[in-house]
Amino acid sequence: MIRKERDGYRVLSESGKVLGGPYKTKAEAEKRLRQVEYFKHRKPAKKKSA
Repeated sequence: MIRKERDGYRVLSESGKVLGGPYKTKAEAEKRLRQVEYFKHRKPAKKKSA
C-alpha cells in the first residue's frame, strides 16, 4: 500500500511495516511496490549439484 505523508510517499505492508520511502513522487513509490511484489512471489532458484 502507498501512503502520502508530509515528506512524500511511503510504501507500507498491510501490517504497517515501512518497505520503502519516502519517495518524492507516487510513480517512484509504485515502482518500489512492484519490486516488493515481484520478490515476494518469486520462486527460489534451483541449486545445482556438484
